[in-house]
Amino acid sequence: MAKRHKSAMKRMRQEEGRHLRNVSVKSALRTYAKRVETLVVRKDTTNAETTLRKAVSALDKAAGKGVIHPNKAARKKAALSRKVYALHAGA
Repeated sequence: MAKRHKSAMKRMRQEEGRHLRNVSVKSALRTYAKRVETLVVRKDTTNAETTLRKAVSALDKAAGKGVIHPNKAARKKAALSRKVYALHAGA
């Protein structure tokens, strides 16, 4: 086994913590997206809008912290918004 520098070991510990946090945040983002899509299928406009607001906030925070790319956050927000506001057009 190769000998590692002290700084490399610390770097590995830091990466582990960041990885666990990023996995948790990404999982939460997927959950928000699923909730919004489920509410859209049920045609529940009021709950879909409030959940969309929470999802948009979570996406912005994740993009700000570097968990996901800002363009990906924008793309997800646009897709979810399109689905929610299609309910208004259909109603």
